[in-house]
Amino acid sequence: MASRLSTFSCQTHKLVHHSTTARTFSRASRSFARLNQIQFHTSTAEMGETSTYRANGDNGDPGDTEGELNAWKHRPPYRVHESPDFHVRYEASCHCGKVKYQLSREKPLDSKYCHCHTCQKLHGAPFQWAAIFHKDDINFTHGHHDLGWYESSEKTTVHKLPCKVSCAYCRTPIMDEGRNMILLFPTLIDFKSEEDRKNFEPTCHMFYPRRVLDINDGKPKWSGISNESELIADTPEEHKKRKREDDEKKEKEKEKGGE
Repeated sequence: MASRLSTFSCQTHKLVHHSTTARTFSRASRSFARLNQIQFHTSTAEMGETSTYRANGDNGDPGDTEGELNAWKHRPPYRVHESPDFHVRYEASCHCGKVKYQLSREKPLDSKYCHCHTCQKLHGAPFQWAAIFHKDDINFTHGHHDLGWYESSEKTTVHKLPCKVSCAYCRTPIMDEGRNMILLFPTLIDFKSEEDRKNFEPTCHMFYPRRVLDINDGKPKWSGISNESELIADTPEEHKKRKREDDEKKEKEKEKGGE
């Protein structure tokens, strides 16, 4: 009798232990599910609508090729040119070669050196050399889905214009994308001749007071944005004269408009 009672007690203890363990596991699973759900909603709320354009270029369901998340892939400058009318004038790539593109325009709309602190930090260099192009002037042949975004004013990795664009793998700066134009970096271009390189010769310096070294190259030096700030340093006299004439013309037009 004592033996049977002992056996019954042992089995009862096992059943109780098993039941308690099952309930504990069930509660833990439900808690984990709730926590996971809370984290998901919190993350979604923190990201906001614009952050659906993620930093690695993977902006949602790969099958959703026509959806809003992938709409950027079908707009310039990322839309692939299939027209035979796109004349390839230059080819360029990032350091690792995962991102490659072509240019159709022989000369940029403008080319400038920028000495602002943001350019110095993001490029890890004394200044930035950038060339301005239309968004339709570029054709990505490889890796335009392997790009990273950085919006410098809000310091977020979202595709929000204007934004910085780089290779998501080697982090080479590819361009600055504005609302209407793009600023490409000529150092990525494989120039075939010295004549080709001269097509990208900078016309001026911007934010020159923030320079880390003097550059006495005779080019116009602007205190801020070109044509919207003061000419300084060793700017040639003809450029200063032209600036004074432009300012006087604007002032006269302003006075005339106020009459």
